[in-house]
Amino acid sequence: MIWPAEAIWEAVEPFLPGFTVEILPEIDSTNTELMRRARAGRTEPVLLVAERQTAGRGRLGRDWSSDTQSLGRTLTFSLGLPLTPQDWSGLSLAVGLSIVQSLHPRLQLKWPNDVWLGDRKLAGILIETASVGQDRFVVIGIGINIVAPDAAGLRTPPAGLRDVLPDVLAPDVLEHVVVPLVRALQRFAAQGFAPLVAAFNARDILYGRGVVCTDGVAGTAQGVDASGALLVHTDDGVKKITSAEVSVRPLADACEPRF
Repeated sequence: MIWPAEAIWEAVEPFLPGFTVEILPEIDSTNTELMRRARAGRTEPVLLVAERQTAGRGRLGRDWSSDTQSLGRTLTFSLGLPLTPQDWSGLSLAVGLSIVQSLHPRLQLKWPNDVWLGDRKLAGILIETASVGQDRFVVIGIGINIVAPDAAGLRTPPAGLRDVLPDVLAPDVLEHVVVPLVRALQRFAAQGFAPLVAAFNARDILYGRGVVCTDGVAGTAQGVDASGALLVHTDDGVKKITSAEVSVRPLADACEPRF
């Protein structure tokens, strides 16, 4: 498979000095590798792409491995760079918003870090940070289904990007998302999440739907606030869901109009 490594490097390096691109045929986890490097003091900005992951990780410690049968059915990569925002709140939402805006208008966001097509999961985001002296190094791992995988054993049915872009290839997707993502991260560091609230809520698949959270909160989702917290209208008033350790599930038959 031919990857646009040089084109991405040429586009990004002028506004992210020291940036490099690495393409590997196989690795345990791109996130794990970049976190290993950061803890060893290697904090130069880097895009690490793996054609196959053998021990990928998702949110809440869930396993996530790329397709082992045919290259190009999934796109897995991690972007690592020093980042110093005044407030880290909403970072995963900003990343997800950049991804959907780069790919297709039908893609939506499920708080806090998934991309959905209809009620099927198309992509996931895992963000980790490491402290290096006085600085923070962030690793943003993204897995995108190019072709929908087998749904067996999955709680949420999967989708693939080819469901809406039939001829798309993994290298093309990478080239479309990386440059806008780096730009989005730099804006987030400077401005935080607040300027993105309206854009996120416009793509929020939970907005106006009945939801239930693993912490016991149940009600109607009302978008997110300036800190990226999910707002849920309950019988006891509006509750703010802020912990990334909380899972939120939509109720399929609960929906109200959006204006």
